[in-house]
This record gives sequence, structure tokens and C-alpha cells, in this order.
Amino acid sequence: MKQLVFGWLDSDVGHSFRTSPMAMLAALLAFVCVFASVFAPWVSPHDPFDLTTLVLGDARLPPAWTAAGSAKYLLGTDDQGRDILSALIYGARISLVIGVVSVLLSAVIGVALGLLAGFLGGWVDGFLMRVCDVMLSFPPILVALLIAGVGRALFPNAQTSVAFGVLIVSITLTGWVQYARTVRGSTLVERNKEYVQAARVTGVAPLRIMRRHVLPNVLGPVLVLATIHVATAIITEATLSFLGVGVPPTSPSLGTLIRVGNDYLFSGEWWITVFPGAMLVVISLSVNLLGDWLRDALNPRLQ
Repeated sequence: MKQLVFGWLDSDVGHSFRTSPMAMLAALLAFVCVFASVFAPWVSPHDPFDLTTLVLGDARLPPAWTAAGSAKYLLGTDDQGRDILSALIYGARISLVIGVVSVLLSAVIGVALGLLAGFLGGWVDGFLMRVCDVMLSFPPILVALLIAGVGRALFPNAQTSVAFGVLIVSITLTGWVQYARTVRGSTLVERNKEYVQAARVTGVAPLRIMRRHVLPNVLGPVLVLATIHVATAIITEATLSFLGVGVPPTSPSLGTLIRVGNDYLFSGEWWITVFPGAMLVVISLSVNLLGDWLRDALNPRLQ
């Protein structure tokens, strides 16, 4: 493990990372958010899911450093008396889980279909690309709203896990197209190269050629796209939760907290919506900056 880490640091990508202050700052912010989310039960001061610990008398308390703030709540409380700091930590966990899982599913579906379209060509390529064109004609938020609305109609008394599943399916359904088109373009280039032609001549099965030879050579753009897509998926989840079709109101999602705080923004309780909004910006910005750095680091023309 030690040799692997030092070997990566000595590589071209590691050198690009060490010489980019912006990438290091983005990686630090992303690491702090991921670490706090993974270890939320041990890091957060309170458990926002434990309804027995909520005190309605502590609702909408200002941050601790203000004159009327309580020392128990560093960033104040929301309308239910939940600690904003604890809600941010658990809300970031919800957003990251939904974002990462939906991106993984989108990448698997998109890479598989893109490989088939680019390698096989013919009617398979034409059919899959027309499906991509149809999917691109619908705004992602509109498709997500449609799927979320249908899911709520079919499961009116859905549990939290079902709501998470509806969100993941909604984001995945609109996210795989970019991977499919990207992988298809790279596969069209790779399938005409000598190593692929040699594998065909020797009788290697097409699926084995795609899996063992073509796939490793088209994963570079996929990694960059997946990194940027995580931030997009997190923003989509927050948007749906803000519109009321995301996670249940009892779950302290970042979008839910922003929606709740929006009702009290002009009455003086600014912290309920400002801090969740800032958390969403930090997560999305750090992931996007890492994606931009990774795109430049993996581009041979910029080496």
C-alpha cells in the first residue's frame, strides 16, 4: 500500500496534483465532507434522526456566536429544533450516497451500452444512439420529477429507503446517456487499431475483446465524467428535495433544509437556509474542481 501511494505521487498525475494548489484544496474539502459523512454518528454533536432528543422549545435558535445563540448549537437550529451542524453532516451523507450510487449505476449502464454501440455498429449503434437522442431531448430535472411523482403515486406510504430508490432511479435514468456517447466515440477509435484487429484474427470472442482490450482504454474519459457527474447528481437530489419530491421531510437532506429555511429567510432566521446552501456549494465546487484537474491531468496534449 505504501509503495502504491508513493508510486502514484511520483507519476505524472501525482506530480500534476502536487503542483496544483487548487486541486489540493478541492481534495481537502472533499475529504473533510466525505470523512464527516462516513463517520457522522461519531462526528456530529447530535443525532437529528432521534426524535426523542428534539425539543420544540429550541426551534429556530440562532448560531452560538450571536448574542441570543445557545452554546449547545454552534450553527443554530431549524424549525424542528434540530442542530443545523448535525443536520448538515447527516444531510451531506444522504446527498453523497445518492450521488455516488446513481453515478455508479449510470456509468455501468452507459459504458456497457456505449461499448456495444461503438464496437458492433450497424443497427445496434443506430438504435442505441436514437434512444440517447430521445433521452437528451428531456431536461434531467423534468424526467426526475416525473419518475419521483410516479413513484410517490405507486407508493404513497413509502419508507425512506423507497424514496431513496426513486431518487437514484431518476438520476440514473438521465445520467447514463453521457457515458454511452462518450464511450461510443472512444470505442469507434479503438476498434480500428491493430491490437483489436489482431485479437479478431486470432478468434477472440467480441465480448472478450470489449472487456479485456477495449474497455481499459476508454475508461479515462469515463473517470473524468463520473467525477463531474457526482456534483451534478448531488445538485439534482437537492433540487428534488427542495421541490418536495425528494427524500421525506423527516430526513435532514441539504435540499430539504434549504426548502425549510426558505420559509423563514425573510423573518430573520437566515442560518436555516444559508448554512445548508453553503454546504451544498462546497461539496459541488470541490468535486467539480477535482474533475477539472483530473481532465487536465489525463489529457496527453497538456502534458
